[in-house]
Amino acid sequence: MAKTSPAQFVREVRQEISKVTWPTRKELIVTTISVLVMSALAALFFFLVDQVIAFSIKFLLGLGG
Repeated sequence: MAKTSPAQFVREVRQEISKVTWPTRKELIVTTISVLVMSALAALFFFLVDQVIAFSIKFLLGLGG
């Protein structure tokens, strides 16, 4: 494997960064909101599933009092 000098490495990194398509502000905001909403929905789903499983276990084992 050929060794690369630090200066060459920096030049190559700058070249690659210039190829990146950066999102617009609107795309960034929409994507961020989408991620937050989907995370909240996933958290709610798993909370509800956990509650149903906990209730079922307590009911089956007679721990529900």
